[in-house]
Amino acid sequence: MCGIFGAYAPTQEALLEDVYLGLYALQHRGQESAGVAWINGDGTAKAIKGMGLVHDALNQHDLATRRTHVAIGHVRYSTAGGSLAANAQPLVATYARGPIGIAHNGNLTNGKAIAQYLENRGAIFQSTTDTEVIIHLMAHQAHKPPLEALIDALRRLTGAYSLAVLLKDRLVAARDPWGFRPLVLGRRGNMTYIASESCALDIVGAELIRDVEPGEIVVVDEKGIRSLRIPVEPKRRYSCAFEYVYFARPDSIIDGRSVYAARKELGRLLARSSPCPGTSMVTGMPDSGTLAAMGYAEESGLAYEKAIVRNRYVGRTFIQPTQRVRELGVRIKLNPVPHLMDGRDVVVVDDSIVRGTTAQRIVNLMGGCGARNVHLRIASPPVRFPCYYGIDTPNSEELAAARMDIEELEKEVGACSLAFLNEEDLYAAIGKDSRSICTACFSGRYLEGKEMDHDLDL
Repeated sequence: MCGIFGAYAPTQEALLEDVYLGLYALQHRGQESAGVAWINGDGTAKAIKGMGLVHDALNQHDLATRRTHVAIGHVRYSTAGGSLAANAQPLVATYARGPIGIAHNGNLTNGKAIAQYLENRGAIFQSTTDTEVIIHLMAHQAHKPPLEALIDALRRLTGAYSLAVLLKDRLVAARDPWGFRPLVLGRRGNMTYIASESCALDIVGAELIRDVEPGEIVVVDEKGIRSLRIPVEPKRRYSCAFEYVYFARPDSIIDGRSVYAARKELGRLLARSSPCPGTSMVTGMPDSGTLAAMGYAEESGLAYEKAIVRNRYVGRTFIQPTQRVRELGVRIKLNPVPHLMDGRDVVVVDDSIVRGTTAQRIVNLMGGCGARNVHLRIASPPVRFPCYYGIDTPNSEELAAARMDIEELEKEVGACSLAFLNEEDLYAAIGKDSRSICTACFSGRYLEGKEMDHDLDL
């Protein structure tokens, strides 16, 4: 999962500081690298990138002194391509038609096939990220104007992509025809912004205009804002359920639905389907389980306590690149409040169980603090299948619920009881049905077949 941000102004402004702030608001979407790219006054493209968090990778004071009228930014955690400096984005290049910069959130399911196709025809890749194939596809269409070449490249892609693109003096936003990953459009005065989530617009004082629609290309230049379509007609929208369950910030609005409201509703419906009589307290796994826990407590009529404290200086353990780092992260990230646990039966609500490391550790910690019984409730269905659209679950062997049934998983994590939300309640809480939201990581129902088959001939 990654975060992207873009800004456009008709005159030279301090847009790079806005991009920096936008990336800061999107830091939860990627912590491995960060970067910005912009168009200089001479028409050339410039990029600054680095490994680590935004404030480590980028110099805010330096960016605040630079002026441009169009810029993009990216925060990354690796799904396609390793955690390498060469894969940090935005990717910037100059081809026959001029400079281009791309920041990408998502995974291209045919990225490797396209790369091999292009390499066989002489293309030389500088990174291992699937994003670079977009630049090469455009370069192979050098007889076309840049915008037409971009549209033609997007027509050939399958999988998930939300893009912020520098195209000479234009800012371009694009969202795949299925709408897997979120992308929004905002405005402040004469400045236009694009962002992965609406919370990034808030930090720069911009107003949310609307979501970029699935299959839409938004072009921002001196003529204003115009909308084009990617010439692919999918049979459905297919936005990611996991955005609402875990990834997005709760103060964001995705496709018209408040993430905050969706998460509380997940908890309420979980309390109805999987009550836990005899318990005296509900707590949530910080931070993505907190709102579901509040909803569970309200629906159950139980007290809610913030009984697990999170170290704010530790990043999200799920999106760390190695299992060893994940395990170390859990040890220093979460700590129960002992006097709230002593002799009590407790319900702990978490957003999901992916690898099971966090759940097992926190149940053990709570027992060690004196909790009599710990009941674990999960505000999503079991994650049993890998995601090919931008989440770091490359195979089922890493997924706890794929290796064990619920009874075995209950014993594995050490809970007195374990229950998950069902898929129907997931749809109800998000406000979408099975035809408009992707639950492949829960159900194994992937978007495949002719609906994603495109012509690759160049």
